[in-house]
Order: sequence, then structure tokens, then C-alpha cells
Amino acid sequence: MSLNALKAMLAGLTLLASSSLFAAQITVDIGGVNSYGEIGDPANSIINQFIGENSHLTGISYDINVTAYRPSWLEELGLSITNSKGTEGIFFNPGIGDWFAGTTSYSGSANLVDLGLDFFVGNDGILRLEFFEDFDDFGVNPDGRWNFGTITFEYTPQADPVDVPEPATALLLGGGAMLMGFAGRRRRAGKASAAVTA
Repeated sequence: MSLNALKAMLAGLTLLASSSLFAAQITVDIGGVNSYGEIGDPANSIINQFIGENSHLTGISYDINVTAYRPSWLEELGLSITNSKGTEGIFFNPGIGDWFAGTTSYSGSANLVDLGLDFFVGNDGILRLEFFEDFDDFGVNPDGRWNFGTITFEYTPQADPVDVPEPATALLLGGGAMLMGFAGRRRRAGKASAAVTA
């Protein structure tokens, strides 16, 4: 293997290792979850998911079926996606613009980084999901139901570099050692051929 080919291979491996090698996903089954009132209503369904200390939420994708019971509208069904304290996060309303009651399906995805909506969970690593209604219709209880489907969250775990060594660093150190060994071998081979010709 030539030195140039070895350099190209190591550069490619380094790029691969330093790209989003640590991206992770968690999928939440939302089947049978009810929403009763506005955010903070004690009857609302809450799901806490551990995704790791200070993890960075970067994307969401969903394929769900929901029902809004009359007089509620599909637009009113909401999901609060926040850190455990509720101080950072986003609101997700799959039926935005559907000003009527009924049952329907929604699917799609969003890159939260591109939209400027990405955020970090806290030190406890909890991603908090609260299923709520934008408007609490008092004539019906619950106001809505998330019938079936899943929501997938994309995130990047944040690890303490002391605890978990970075693979890109190990690749760079290993690649450097290999290059030094290869260069030393070529130098020794060059000196041996010069001694034979002299």
C-alpha cells in the first residue's frame, strides 16, 4: 500500500469518525394516550423518557392517528416536548389548521437544528412529554385521544470526555502511529539500498 493511499484511507476514517457517529433515536408509542386540558392540567398524560444527561434533541418524526371529541378540534391536540423542568423545549400540534372534530392520521418529520428549535435536556437526562389541549372544552372529558402510532426523537447524547474517549481521537492517534511506523520503515529501506549500491 502506498503512502498516499494510506493517507487517503486515514483521512476518510477520521472524517467518518468525527461525523454524527453519536446520533441516537428513541421511539415512543403514543397509543391510547388521552389529553384533557391545557398545559399543567393534572389529568394530562405525561411520559418521561431518559435520553442521557444534557442530551441534545435534534429531530422528530411521527406517524400517528388522533381523535378530537366534539366540541374540541384536531388543531387543539398538543404535545409539549421539554426538559424535565419545562424551561426549554417545543410544542407539537400535528393537526394545525384542522378546525374540526374527528379522527385522522398525520405523519412527517422535522430537523429541529435547521428550524432553530433544537434544545438540550438537563443534567437529569429526562425528556418530558405532556399531552395537552390548547383549549379545554368543558363539555367533554377527555378532549382528545392519541389513538395509535409512534413519535421518534433524534438526539445526540452528551458524554463527559474523561469518562468516554472520543473515537475520532483514537483514530487520529492510531493513524499517526501507523504513519510514523510506515515512514520509519521506508527510511530504513532507503538507507539499506544506499548501502548496497555504495
